[in-house]
Amino acid sequence: MDTKKKIVIVGSGFAGIRLVNELDEKLFEITLLDKLNNHQFQPLLYQVATAQIDPSSISFPLRSVFKKKKNIHIRIAEVSKVDREQKEVITNIGNFAYDYLVIGTGCKSNFFGNTQIENHSLTLKSTSDAIAIRNHILLTFERIISASEQEKERLLNILIVGAGPTGVELAGAFAEIKNTVLPKDYPDIDFKKLKIILVEGSQNTLNNMSDTAKNASKKYLQEMGVVVRTGLHMTSYDGDIAVFNNGEEIKTGTVIWAAGITGNAIEGLPENTIVRGNRIHVDRYNRVRGCVDVFAIGDIAYMETSKYPNGHPQLANVAINQAIRLAKNLKAIEQNKDLIEFEYKDLGSMATIGNHKAVVDLPFIKFEGYFAWIVWMFLHLMLILTIKNKLIIFLNWAWRYFTKDNSLRLILPPVNNNKL
Repeated sequence: MDTKKKIVIVGSGFAGIRLVNELDEKLFEITLLDKLNNHQFQPLLYQVATAQIDPSSISFPLRSVFKKKKNIHIRIAEVSKVDREQKEVITNIGNFAYDYLVIGTGCKSNFFGNTQIENHSLTLKSTSDAIAIRNHILLTFERIISASEQEKERLLNILIVGAGPTGVELAGAFAEIKNTVLPKDYPDIDFKKLKIILVEGSQNTLNNMSDTAKNASKKYLQEMGVVVRTGLHMTSYDGDIAVFNNGEEIKTGTVIWAAGITGNAIEGLPENTIVRGNRIHVDRYNRVRGCVDVFAIGDIAYMETSKYPNGHPQLANVAINQAIRLAKNLKAIEQNKDLIEFEYKDLGSMATIGNHKAVVDLPFIKFEGYFAWIVWMFLHLMLILTIKNKLIIFLNWAWRYFTKDNSLRLILPPVNNNKL
């Protein structure tokens, strides 16, 4: 008779993947639910969006990742709610019973209720989003060649909203390919007229990082030709004209929204569990408030501690470390041992702006420039799941570094296929 406890994990982000790997195979039978069949390495999505690396380099099929594990069942499903009384997760392909439920559903873009901007903007939260941006940008340049002068003005403005790491890295990557790659592909376009505009509501780029990072990132972007506008909020965008809170208008056919995130919460949790940012309130053991057998980890989890009274930063390192601690605590529960509270040790944050240009904030030092860029590359390669993909990405970076070119500028529009 199988006495293993059933754990259902919702979400295959950094938290979900690490939890599966850390759980004791002798104690637990795992069902991993996700609406996609792959884990996506989100920190490098911007390089897919700017045609610098291939989508497959940062996308990892779940069945391949866990092919050696015999205690895991992978199901591609849309989760609609949790039935806590029946201890089941309700999905579009059926119900899944659990002894323990772990929610690691992450976050999505937050448009703060502005549906008009949402309907006309591009986002960067998944590989599909990155491919959509790549297709859109490349198609835009194809259209510029034959567009009227009036239409060219609109098409030659690329507007990025939000100057956190995603926005800064996107702006820097676009500036690089504008200066080194695109003029070779499109000699008929005057790229001096192409404007990459980065808009931020606060007064700084990388506003949550150190003054060193804020100042250096803005300086690098401006040196690369990016137009940086701070203290400005977009109020509307109809697909042609972006309007801002100061009355200013910018004609553009491209708005990429990187201005905020909100949690992918699930229905069926106790009242008052969902807190600001649509995150799930958990205790120091990542247990959902008001529950004994439901947990949340990663970006979706909101945990208050003395060091982080407003919740932890939504970073990969937080998600990974919460997964490691929860795996140990679930084992402790089964063995009737004491649980250990989660305590996050800040390992720092970083962002890259382009070749030789990055900023790194560590607990003991802040630095920028060439060495920061090397550190950024090394640490991101270490987080990639497989040796094969680490090598592919490294070779791709090396090739691009020496040749200032790549061969990934393919337009791959989606195909509507409803045969299934």
